[in-house]
Formats: sequence, structure tokens, C-alpha cells
Amino acid sequence: MLIEAKGLKTYKLHSLDGEIGKVKDFYLDDQHWVIRYMVVDTGNWLSGKKVLISPYALKNVIKNEEDIFIDLTNKQIEDSPSPDSDKPVSRQFENSYNKYYGLPPYWVGAYIWGAYPYMERNLEMWKDSLVSKKKWNSHLRSIHEVDGYHIHATDGEIGHVEDFIIDVHTWEIRYLIVDTKNWWPGKKVMISPEGIERVSWSEGEVFVNLSREAIKQSEKYSEEYLPDRDDEPRIPPPYTRRSFWTEGVVLRKLE
Repeated sequence: MLIEAKGLKTYKLHSLDGEIGKVKDFYLDDQHWVIRYMVVDTGNWLSGKKVLISPYALKNVIKNEEDIFIDLTNKQIEDSPSPDSDKPVSRQFENSYNKYYGLPPYWVGAYIWGAYPYMERNLEMWKDSLVSKKKWNSHLRSIHEVDGYHIHATDGEIGHVEDFIIDVHTWEIRYLIVDTKNWWPGKKVMISPEGIERVSWSEGEVFVNLSREAIKQSEKYSEEYLPDRDDEPRIPPPYTRRSFWTEGVVLRKLE
């Protein structure tokens, strides 16, 4: 199921004990373009504490009701490690966070979730994945920070990042929504992260290996419509280079 990131910010977040707040932001990993954490606004419940929730804790997302359910108690969330609110997420924090919840490190292994291309829920397989695996450095970025970055095609600027489309089964960012109003009035298009050549975080710019004309021919974005598995064959490379409907994810209670 695909949902816009900004749309998810209106969803109510429910723990095993009831409603706890709403999604405030997301931290994305710019190597695999996947959501690593949801940033939660808990209102007055945990005032002053920055709460991060890993996709591993996700139980269900109900689009019609705008609800997100997580498999954690209020007590677990209250006692969980919290990063410094005014600093980027550090590897030291992530080690503490994963140890607290008993999660495998996603930065150990070659795939999007470490040793696996999906969120493996088998605890025994987690143990095997930690042995003799390559480690890599992730760079976590706030989606709120990236919103508005300028998009550069191979032959010039074409617009800016308007939003992100997230697959809530794998928590990968499937598309960037690009507003091209300064070049192609009234149009928004979708570009896969696989088309991104590099990102200048210091200058707020995203460079893609596509021409303006190629982007003009890409899938158009509409608030009333998002692509599904029947549409994917119509979206030409490099907008999406592999099927993202074939990898099933079985949600399992964290222990």
C-alpha cells in the first residue's frame, strides 16, 4: 500500500494501550531510501521527550480510518532511549535503541534491512545475520528537511521535492513527488529514488540522471490516485527498475 508521507502525518498512532499521538516526521536513510524511524508527537504525554518508532514495531496501517497501530506498550515507549532533540541521530543512539527493543542492526549486511531485503521477523535468523557481515554507514535525514529541495535534470532544473510516496509494507520510499510548476505549470510527476544520481545536502539540491523530456513523459501524480501493481508495467525505467509488489512482509509481535 502506497501513501504520501505528508498524508501519514494526519494518522493517529496507537500503542497497545491506546492512542499516543501522531506522526510528526520521518528519518530516511539516503543510501537505500527507506524510512528508519517515525518521529512521534505525543502531545503532553511525554512532553520534552523525542520519541522514535522503528518500522519493526508496526502492527498495522489502516488507510480508511487513518490509524497506525504499533506493537509496543506505553511503558516501553516511555522508557526507550531518546536522541538529543537538537542533534542528528547518532550510531551510538541507534545501538542503544536496538539493544533496548532487541532489534537487528540494519547497517550490518548488504541489503535494505541489513542481511535481508525485507524486515525479517525471525529472531533466530537475526542472530545468524550478525556474523561476518559487511557494515556500512547510513546517513539519516529528516523528510521535513528534504521537502522543498530543488530537482536538477541532466539539462537543467525542473522543480522541487513536494512529497514522498511510501510503501507502508516495506517502508521504502518508492517515489519522490516533484512539483514542476516553474518549468511545466500545473504538473507534478513521480520519480523513483533509483533515478537519483546524487544529493547535495548542504545546498538543498537533488540531481537525477534523467532529462527534462524524460521526466515529462513519466507517471503524473494526482492526489486522488496512486499507482498500484497493475500500473507498474506502464512506468518505464528508471522510474522503477524492479517490482515492489512481490516481497511479502509478515508482521510479527516484538518480544
